[in-house]
Amino acid sequence: MTHAMTSESFRKISGAFQKILPGIFLLGFNIGTGSVTAMAKAGATYGMSLLWTIFLSCTVTYFMIVSYGRYTLITGETALYSFRKHIHPALGIFFIVALTTAVSASVIGVMGIIVDICHEWSKIYLPGGIHPLYLAALFIFLVYLLFWNGTTQGFQKALAVIVAVMAGSFIINFFILSPPPVEIFKGMLPRIPEVREVSGRGPFMVIASMVGTTVFSGLFIIRTTLVKEAGWTLKDLRIQRRDALISSLLMFIISATVMAAAAGTLYVNRMGLSHASQMIELLEPLAGRLATAIFVSGIVAAGLSSQLPNVLMLPWLLCDYNGTSRDMRVGKYRIMVLLISLLGFTVPLLQAPPVPVMIASQVFSALILPVTVFGILFLSNKKSLMGAHANKTASNIILALILLFALYMSSIGIKGIWESLFN
Repeated sequence: MTHAMTSESFRKISGAFQKILPGIFLLGFNIGTGSVTAMAKAGATYGMSLLWTIFLSCTVTYFMIVSYGRYTLITGETALYSFRKHIHPALGIFFIVALTTAVSASVIGVMGIIVDICHEWSKIYLPGGIHPLYLAALFIFLVYLLFWNGTTQGFQKALAVIVAVMAGSFIINFFILSPPPVEIFKGMLPRIPEVREVSGRGPFMVIASMVGTTVFSGLFIIRTTLVKEAGWTLKDLRIQRRDALISSLLMFIISATVMAAAAGTLYVNRMGLSHASQMIELLEPLAGRLATAIFVSGIVAAGLSSQLPNVLMLPWLLCDYNGTSRDMRVGKYRIMVLLISLLGFTVPLLQAPPVPVMIASQVFSALILPVTVFGILFLSNKKSLMGAHANKTASNIILALILLFALYMSSIGIKGIWESLFN
């Protein structure tokens, strides 16, 4: 009797876990070293004053995940396939080119940051530390090994474990390094902070990068494929919303804890943040070796959790556009993933600064966002596709507001790029 009850309980837990795997995958995709860098830079430079940006971005992300997922629940079609079929093939090609460019820059930046931080951390224990090229080769091999032996569900399960490590690391660090609660609450009040001496420039680039890494267009495009492969239909609408809520809520919590750790240490000591390894240089004397080791574990987990979906992005987009199954064992896809993975050697070989590359890729993502919002706004109002499930007035108002938000953030991104280039 006890064994039967245990087996039944295990099946229920396993079933519930399977239902939230697509959301966990999105979380792992979204919270990478790009997010960590953007949030840490914001916290180090402006304290908790930009916390509202994270909250607003995660709220927008929730509605966009729900909107794209709902479209697939109703029509059974994925995003790029629908863009090609119902709007124009050029729109689908635009997303393939734009998102591949964004994730390629992200692959370079992510691996550069992981390697930079691990190299700096290894100096605590080994004279001179582990050579960056060896570290890059190790992490590239691990990611490609996961890809080579995995299926979509296998990717989701692997990311679930990595995300658990990442979330645990950052949440533990939050309790060790967090600023006073009053500063956290004040950060929820929308405002643009003044330029600090340690930054040398305004907050626009940082805000745009925070939005770009959280409200990521690739996330919503891939969401449609995950929903279709999960076999969800309109009767799973509640599951889809719950899954999106869990994903968005965890995005906010993890992003906020990273910002708080930087605000509670680097900001209060007016140190700022200009390069990735500086996190270790500055945190170790301020927070101690344990907190630094926990933070490094979170960084590595965050990097691996985003690197796997990054290298898969191009073949997945092509499958979406062509309406074919995502069989990653096909030779051409394995070559694509290998070539994109090898971009991870860029920073160690050229000794380029990874943080600017990472920030730039996130700002570029913010520029793609308005087109992404327009796409789902158009499709979800097309009665020949949606029938009685076409958007109601409330949904259209929310999406219109998100479109205005996206256009505003794109303008902030352009302004941030302008400041970086000419100031």
